[in-house]
Amino acid sequence: MAVSLFDVIGPVMVGPSSSHTAGAVRLGNIARRICQTQPRRVEFYLHGSFARTYLGHGTGKALVGGILGLLPDDERLRDSYQLALQNGLEYAFFAEDLGDVHPNTVRIVSFIPGGSRSEMVGSSTGGGKVLVTRVNGMDVRFTGQYPTIITRHQDQPGIVAHISGILAKHMINIAFLEVFRSARGGLASMVIETDQNVSPEIVQELTRLEGVQEVLFIDCSYI
Repeated sequence: MAVSLFDVIGPVMVGPSSSHTAGAVRLGNIARRICQTQPRRVEFYLHGSFARTYLGHGTGKALVGGILGLLPDDERLRDSYQLALQNGLEYAFFAEDLGDVHPNTVRIVSFIPGGSRSEMVGSSTGGGKVLVTRVNGMDVRFTGQYPTIITRHQDQPGIVAHISGILAKHMINIAFLEVFRSARGGLASMVIETDQNVSPEIVQELTRLEGVQEVLFIDCSYI
C-alpha cells in the first residue's frame, strides 16, 4: 500500500495534536458551514478522549476556532476564546456519552441568529481527518474532503436517479453517494460528495423535485 508524505508527517497545523487539534478545527468549520453563518451560541458535547483531554490538548480552542472559520494552520487558534468574545460568540462544553462511536467524537449544537438551530455529530479519526455521521437528525457519512450535498427525501422509486440526472445536466460529477433510511418507504437521507462546487440555483432545482423535503449543500473547499 502506498504511503503519502501527508500520512507520515500529518497536516500543516497549529499543534499539539492532529487528532485533538487539526481534526477538531475541521469539525468546527464544517459545523459553521452547515449553519451557513456564524452562530450566536454553540454547545459542544464531548465524548471519550475529547471529553477527558480537551483542555490539555487544546481541543476546546480548536473547536471554537473552527466555528469562527479558522483553519488548522491559523496561528490565531491559540486565541480563539478571546476571538469568540470579540465576535459575540457564546460557547460551552459538556461531557456526554455518545454511544458506540470513535473516542474523539463531538456533538455540536449551534444556535443561529433568528431562532433556528443545527446539530452535527462528527469524529476526528486521526491525521487531521474527520468523519461526520449525523446532521440535523439525519444519518450521514462524509469526510469533508469534497463538496457535499445532503438530502432529506421520501424513499420512493426514481428519486436517486432524478437527483443524479440534475447533477449530470449541470456537469457535476459524483465522487461518492450513499443513501440512509430507517424504514422502506419512509424518510431517507442521501449524501453526495462531488468533484465540483454546487451553485445555489442547482440546490433550488433539487429542492423542487417531488419527494425532496430538504437539500443542504456544504462547501468543504479549503477546510
